[in-house]
Amino acid sequence: MVGSMTVSVNSTPPVDLCANGTVHQAELLSASDDDHGGIIVDMKEPMDPDVFHAKLRASLSFWRQQGKRGIWIKLPIALVNLVETAVKKGFRYHHAEPNYLMLVYWIPDTPSTIPANASHRVSIGAIVLNDKREILVVQEKSGKLKGTGVWKIPTGGVDEGEEIFMAAVREVKEETGVDTEFLEIIAFRQWHKSFFEKSDLVFLCRLHPLSFDIQKQDLEIEAAQWMPYEEYAAQPVAQNHDLFAYITDLCLAKVDRDCVGFFPQPSRSTLDDHDQIGYLYSNVRDSSQSTSAAHQ
Repeated sequence: MVGSMTVSVNSTPPVDLCANGTVHQAELLSASDDDHGGIIVDMKEPMDPDVFHAKLRASLSFWRQQGKRGIWIKLPIALVNLVETAVKKGFRYHHAEPNYLMLVYWIPDTPSTIPANASHRVSIGAIVLNDKREILVVQEKSGKLKGTGVWKIPTGGVDEGEEIFMAAVREVKEETGVDTEFLEIIAFRQWHKSFFEKSDLVFLCRLHPLSFDIQKQDLEIEAAQWMPYEEYAAQPVAQNHDLFAYITDLCLAKVDRDCVGFFPQPSRSTLDDHDQIGYLYSNVRDSSQSTSAAHQ
């Protein structure tokens, strides 16, 4: 029979031996536990690099004794002078935001399970069709299509914390001044190494216009108009470019056939401590039909 053994971990903060021979308890960095056996250090107050070095060294020793794993240090821009100290102790860059830099360190002698930085940018493309079989299109002032005369659907990035359907409505309003109602996601596309080695995930959305007068955004948009669908589909780029061709086919499917996409359904995760509402995108009609059939 194999017996069990309990290992006691010393959780007493380390001590320092002073020059005069006295011993004092080392000061640690203020920190909190994360949900995965790690530590989060959220630096807020200025600190002398030498003091930071001493506290970081003592803290790493203490966390190693406690069996901690991943260590996260969040440094605001004002404390950028502490980056070099942390890097020399083995920390590496994880990600950066406009007002802070996140550093990480993996303590165990095992492969790190610290998740990688965000790998994708999320954006939308908006198909807005009116009752006259016209599609809302724009010409851009910058980018690869600048000066080409190509008419394209409104597109744009999804902001941090923004829902996909809200981003679609916002982008159409910003670029054209047209108010819309989100209907569904009808397709999405992924491609890689699009922006500083990051991947792009683009959701193609269908919206219903609530207004029709166009007031284009002067900063980014050269022109905007309601264009007959057939004229949009006849553009050379729509014939020769896969993405444009797919968009025209999807437009035709929505206009002439009963093609159903994905609609956002509010949902709340039982694992989310913040009790936030998210959205599950699903084919509502087919899901309803499946549910009804299952109960018959």
